[in-house]
Amino acid sequence: MKKHEILSPQSRAALFDPPTEPMAIVRHYTYSVADLALIRRRRRDANRLGFAVHLAYLRFPGRALGAEESPPPNMLSFVASQIGSEPTSFAAYARRSETRWEHLGELQAHLGVRSFRREDYRAVAEIALAEAIGTDRGDEIVAAMIEHIRSRSILLPAPTIFERIALAARARARKRAHKNLVEGLAQETIAGLEALIAVDDERDRTPLAWLREWPEAPTLRNLAGIIERLHAVRKLGVGQDREQRIHQARYAALARETVILSAQHLSRFDAPRRLATLVVFAREMEAVLTDAAISMFDKMLGGVFRRADRVHKENVVDRAKTLDASTRALIGMAKAMLAAKASGVDQVAAVERAIGWERLKTLVAEADKTVADSRDDNLSEIVERYPTVRRMVSILLGAFVFRSWKPGDPLLAALDVLRGLHATGARNLPPRAPTAFLKPAWRKLVGVGVGAAADRRTYEVAVMTTLRDRLRSGDIWVEGSRAYRAFDDFLLPPDTFATRRQGDELGLAVADRFDDWRAERIGLLHSRLREIDALAAAGELPEATLTEEGLSISPIRKDETDATDRVARRLYAMLPRLRVTELLAEVHGWTGFAERFSHLRTGAPPEDSRALMTALLADATNLGLARMAHSSKVFSHSKLLWIAEWHVRDETYQAALACLVDTIHAQPFTKIWGDGDTSSSDGQFFRAGGHGEARADYNAKYGSEPGVKFYTHVSDRYAPFHTRVIAANASEAAHILDGLLHHECSLDIREHYTDTAGAIDHVFGLCHLTGFRFAPRIRDLADRRLYVADARAAYAALTPMIGGTVDFRVIGENWDETLRLAASIKAGTVAPSVLMRRLAAYPKQNALAKTLREIGRLERTLFTLDWISDPALRRRANAGLNKGEARNALARAVFFHRLGEIRDRTFENQKYRASGLNLAVAAVILWNTVYLGRAVDELRSRGEAVSDDLLAHVAPLGWEHIAFNGDYVWPTEPLQNGFRPLRDPRSAFLDAA
Repeated sequence: MKKHEILSPQSRAALFDPPTEPMAIVRHYTYSVADLALIRRRRRDANRLGFAVHLAYLRFPGRALGAEESPPPNMLSFVASQIGSEPTSFAAYARRSETRWEHLGELQAHLGVRSFRREDYRAVAEIALAEAIGTDRGDEIVAAMIEHIRSRSILLPAPTIFERIALAARARARKRAHKNLVEGLAQETIAGLEALIAVDDERDRTPLAWLREWPEAPTLRNLAGIIERLHAVRKLGVGQDREQRIHQARYAALARETVILSAQHLSRFDAPRRLATLVVFAREMEAVLTDAAISMFDKMLGGVFRRADRVHKENVVDRAKTLDASTRALIGMAKAMLAAKASGVDQVAAVERAIGWERLKTLVAEADKTVADSRDDNLSEIVERYPTVRRMVSILLGAFVFRSWKPGDPLLAALDVLRGLHATGARNLPPRAPTAFLKPAWRKLVGVGVGAAADRRTYEVAVMTTLRDRLRSGDIWVEGSRAYRAFDDFLLPPDTFATRRQGDELGLAVADRFDDWRAERIGLLHSRLREIDALAAAGELPEATLTEEGLSISPIRKDETDATDRVARRLYAMLPRLRVTELLAEVHGWTGFAERFSHLRTGAPPEDSRALMTALLADATNLGLARMAHSSKVFSHSKLLWIAEWHVRDETYQAALACLVDTIHAQPFTKIWGDGDTSSSDGQFFRAGGHGEARADYNAKYGSEPGVKFYTHVSDRYAPFHTRVIAANASEAAHILDGLLHHECSLDIREHYTDTAGAIDHVFGLCHLTGFRFAPRIRDLADRRLYVADARAAYAALTPMIGGTVDFRVIGENWDETLRLAASIKAGTVAPSVLMRRLAAYPKQNALAKTLREIGRLERTLFTLDWISDPALRRRANAGLNKGEARNALARAVFFHRLGEIRDRTFENQKYRASGLNLAVAAVILWNTVYLGRAVDELRSRGEAVSDDLLAHVAPLGWEHIAFNGDYVWPTEPLQNGFRPLRDPRSAFLDAA
């Protein structure tokens, strides 16, 4: 866009041009009887058609037809068809300008509209300012003005008028926000903020850069470094009230800018803007550093537990060896005594000869000590690592204020005790240190209630362990934190929830009244239990048997055949060979996905789509911007870095992915793969190397090397519509609903599949509340228990599988709060994974966790009954999971640079790697889908029979024809006829292959 423009060409066309989609044309341009009567008064065919088109323009988009303007062909054809004219006659319309003006006046009277006047400026400017308070996007500001004008039956003026008003309104809104943010700042605070962008002689860089570059590896030194930065930010004196002084969206936009603006950028701003940006930076850094410190404490304590567990296992082995040696010696002595007794020899002398009294004394002491020291848990080994915990305590408690929802929470009192001990240097605990919060195992180890003083070391470790658990669950929160807020802060405010509930706007899939929901679910549960019980008793379960020995389900037979393989090889042999750059350029030509990467500040699409796609390819292939600049030799590193900073973000990645996914689902060929309403999700592990090891985690399932997981949702039409990075040891179940609820696509997912890792009761409960059918493939299904509504009900054949009753009392007591939680997730106020982690952290003390568990047990029971009685469901779930797992192989092929290892030190960069990879995979799938469809059409046009049954098993995941490595050269000429020619399927070379 030019300097004095606020709309991109695409936005201008979307706002001011007639629609081209068939449904929109029909909706806006279907004439009434009165309209047709008015049109037919024109004497010549050209005037009738021109008059009708002019009427259409005035109705929508609401402006006059330009003197040299031609309407879109499909719109013109639709209008002409209604009045019986030929579209070609429009070329002869209104050769006299007077005719056009006469028609315009008559149509204005017919529609009751008027032209835009000077006196309308003020009202429109106020609308623009009100919209600009919350956004910088020109299209949104102009759209608000257009809506205002249309509602008052005023014709739209020229776009340039709107742009001038919008530019002025945006400038006023920015200045007002800057003023509100800095108003009332103390001179000391202003001086401290200005000093952030001046080079510090001691560090040889600006404090701004120093604050941003906080270390992420979980070590005591790094924790201290984060706290040091946190104290520096707090010293600036920027209060929390600053965030509420401007519109939340405006604050969020400024916060996004602070992430990428350098000290050099800030120094060029005028004083109000510079100070306002630094105010937001200070507030954001305080929250970021607070969360980083608490998260690092969690990881460090987790490391203490892992090391203690390893030592505990080693101690168990050592104790076993000690006991084994002692037992063998004592058994030898016992045999000698028995033999002496049997032969009448002195048994005492036999002991002396066999082992000796001193040796016996030593063995007994060793065995006694070994038995006394044995424990089933690793708490003793954790306490042995007290020096590490102690240093954490002194750093953590001196930096943060912890809060609890419980009045007089004993854990907070214990934290105050430890804070006092570290402040004064005292060695011993006070006589009555708080212990009510400790678990029984810890209470016993600490020495509570045994008449002796509590052990300081054990007590301190126990307090910090409990603090970690309570922080995870949300029972304890931290002032200034966002990730560790009070649990209630994540939910809709009670008044908002009540208003939405009263207006039936919760968007949930369950009845509002608990009694209605309970009656419906009990009836369904009882009906299904009786039905499956009867089938099991009669031995009529399809492809399954249920006996006293347990449940047995027949394995799913593979549908793929040699014929399917031959068809797949033949089709892929026809696909053109190309570079990955050519593939992305071609897909962009079809979809315009690169234009979704709007500028952070202006909302404009990138000026050079090739540069943007080069930056995306650097993420997707794991090459990185610097090496991509060197390999492509077209764009410099600084150019790619600028593009990435201002255009590549989570929301732009999501918008671009949604564009590709919607295009995949719109392809007619994809209907053979599914109806588009089911999906699956799976995690893919990537090793960490280099700097990436610092923030990676371990998972024994993937070996001894650290790494992360990319958790991806894939539709039944192979479209990967959501992905995110999660820790290698994190539960995948927590992120299932993230992808189902927080994607930007137009998909309407009805049923979702996962493997056993996702099959937990909380997921069943939340999926039921939010309207998804959860259908996991459970490996140990035969060992899972069923739950009934009434313990007195008899289900003879199912008795071995019944494990208890659903506690409807607990559900009823917490029904309203459960609906509030589900409505909060549905409304997007919080990511489902955040609440899932909180609920899973301390389920025994959380009523909502209990409620979701009971709802989940009921829904899991209903699902299990469906699973064992419906082979089609089992095959559907298995096929869905296979599609996601097959997609992982393509992802590996794309993500090949740096040995396929994650080497980014920050979580943000890891997210971009995952998003870039998923976007590239989606582009490959779309390209393959289009060309597979063309290949099938080619074969069928030659008279070859290619059945849809076979094509249903041909996945668009092949990549042998795509060059991912080598020279990253972008095409300079458009394709002739829009597509590449297919390769000859009849060549001898291809037949031999």
